[in-house]
Amino acid sequence: MGLGLHDLGLAIFHANHLYVTMRDARAGVIARLGLPVYRVLFSVISTLGLVLIVWGYADYRAHEWIDVWQPPAFMRHITVGLMLFSVILLVAVFIPSHIKAKAKHPMLASVKIWAFAHLLSNGDLGSILLFGSFLAWAVYARINAKRRSDVVLPVAPSGWGNDAIVVAVGILIYLALGYAFHPIVIGVPVFGHA
Repeated sequence: MGLGLHDLGLAIFHANHLYVTMRDARAGVIARLGLPVYRVLFSVISTLGLVLIVWGYADYRAHEWIDVWQPPAFMRHITVGLMLFSVILLVAVFIPSHIKAKAKHPMLASVKIWAFAHLLSNGDLGSILLFGSFLAWAVYARINAKRRSDVVLPVAPSGWGNDAIVVAVGILIYLALGYAFHPIVIGVPVFGHA
């Protein structure tokens, strides 16, 4: 049951996000419903997908674990290292900086690194489906964004102060995720284990 809920959540979440790339259809829905209603519906559907993903994945981990392959132990270190870049890019989404301007789409870059990094150190079926689908979605969304004419790319500010803030906040969040969130919420320690 867990893997089925997990997969249903992934289907709902990704279908909702893929619909965003269908600009004409999306514009038609917004014209009929209005932007505020569209945003509420998008948020509700995304939240439903996330709840099913988390609930299904937790049940899958507890009762249905299916190993596909065993990643080498050193892959964990690569995952941990890549996650620093992912978190910094995630912070850059919210703060104008040279990092944000250079990445062009820092949220998509962050998701791609997060998903790829976790694929390196997780060889079970649920993780492969979870991280693999997010990686595929982020790659598709980036290609789609590159082809669209309505995308406004970020512009770097004149100074470098915001970049220092992005990196500092990114490091703090990275450490909080590694020392608190991941071991407590996910149940998998990040630092201090081989």
